Amino acid sequence: MRFSLAACNVDGFNLDHILCRYNLPKSTPLIYNSFALFLVKEKGYDKELLNVTPEYWDFCFKSLALDLEDGNFLKLADNGTVLKASHDTKMMTPEVLAEAYGKKEWKHFLLDTGWLATQENIICMTTTLTWCFKENCGIYFPEIKRDPGRYSHSDYCRLFCKYILGNDFADLFDIVITNALKPGFFSHLPSQRPFRTLENHEQEALPSLDKHGWCSQGNAVHLYELLKKMTGKPEPKIVYFGDSMHSDTFPACHYSNWETILILKERRGDGGARRQRPEKSRILHLKNEASWAVSFIDSDVGLENTEGSLIYTWSCKRISTYSTIAIPNIGAIAELLLDYKFTRFSSSNSKTAGYYPYPPLSKD
Repeated sequence: MRFSLAACNVDGFNLDHILCRYNLPKSTPLIYNSFALFLVKEKGYDKELLNVTPEYWDFCFKSLALDLEDGNFLKLADNGTVLKASHDTKMMTPEVLAEAYGKKEWKHFLLDTGWLATQENIICMTTTLTWCFKENCGIYFPEIKRDPGRYSHSDYCRLFCKYILGNDFADLFDIVITNALKPGFFSHLPSQRPFRTLENHEQEALPSLDKHGWCSQGNAVHLYELLKKMTGKPEPKIVYFGDSMHSDTFPACHYSNWETILILKERRGDGGARRQRPEKSRILHLKNEASWAVSFIDSDVGLENTEGSLIYTWSCKRISTYSTIAIPNIGAIAELLLDYKFTRFSSSNSKTAGYYPYPPLSKD
């Protein structure tokens, strides 16, 4: 099956990592140091948090699960079994892993949906970003304001958009939605969260969305009604670019049936210049087994099978199930014609068919 941007009536873009490409080697340490300094100074945590050595920099890994009962980080296969695990930052040996989890499905994994039974109990640290940005609070935002070019490949919300698209950036979009509160923007049913105005900093609730421009919060149902009027089509086809499987591609696909393009910022894309897929041996090559190895393909190494067999991970399955295609960044497709036919993820294709411009490599 093929997918073309020309077949879509509406294009939607998330800001972070889509329109605004962050300089991750610069911005990630800033984010960590901001949190660490807060925990040490305000909450009394050990000062060792302020001195993370380079050997721990690569420990963070996309789509790990946290076993809250035992305090272990887990890397899961697409069938729910545990491929690798660590306690703190110490990787478990195959013997310890087998004793702790065996070869059966992890008990908090729901095989019928492919999600985690405990996902609603995961605690996420959030901040009131808009207020902190305006009031110049904390460590992160004052530094971002002082030197935005250092930490992004663009610049934040209105500030960032002006930096990357110009002062008249709002004219490029029919609708600009801030503080959308995803994934609830798509799944907040049956009572949809209303859109709110941004005029004079007042947050007046709107019974429906009936005009272009800036607004806040809202829901996909009311947005879709406006898009029907704007396009003159009873069922406009929407494509949405996002970087989060949890907040962007899964809810937009599952609840709203939108086409979704996942931006995998961790992949080392080259802006689309590389068109040919690498040899199979390069795709499947794995890193040292003492690490998490790769996000998408891994080796199931047993006690009696030291070579292991290559399998797909839980992360890879989620991508292929809820994304139309996956790309490293917008630049990878910027020079293509709108009617370019992408190979999409589907049940009739391989699980890596929708990755553009090439399947995931061991170094991604």
